[in-house]
Amino acid sequence: MNRRPISIYLFVFLSVFLFVFLASAGLTRAAEDRFSRYEAGFTNFVTCELTRIGPSSYFKGKPVDITMIDVYDVRAESGLVIITGAVQCFVEDTYKTLYGAVGVKTIMDTEKVVYFTIRPKDFSILATELMRYPYKERCGWSRYRVDIN
Repeated sequence: MNRRPISIYLFVFLSVFLFVFLASAGLTRAAEDRFSRYEAGFTNFVTCELTRIGPSSYFKGKPVDITMIDVYDVRAESGLVIITGAVQCFVEDTYKTLYGAVGVKTIMDTEKVVYFTIRPKDFSILATELMRYPYKERCGWSRYRVDIN
């Protein structure tokens, strides 16, 4: 009877475990990087949209200060990356929260915002619903956060 020492089995088990651990850590890191990239782009885009280009349509000409932008979700659907989140603003003497969704599509190796909507009430959004709100480019999509202060 040929018995192999238990150390061989332990070595094989640890090797497989280490491989799986390192592979999953790489996938987790890639997902975190992807989320961070879209979070920064969403923050930049919404900041630009609400403060630089015609904020009167959202706040009726009142001065606005964005106090917080929170990204809820990043998902791919129907060839579109959909980023949803909330924006808390200080308008005159009250806080207002707006909920937004941005649809980003890669066109010729460049990401562009093709759909955008923002509402005063929270909502869940699908690509088909978001497509009803085409975006005429006013603010560019960038992965870098713009600090307007």
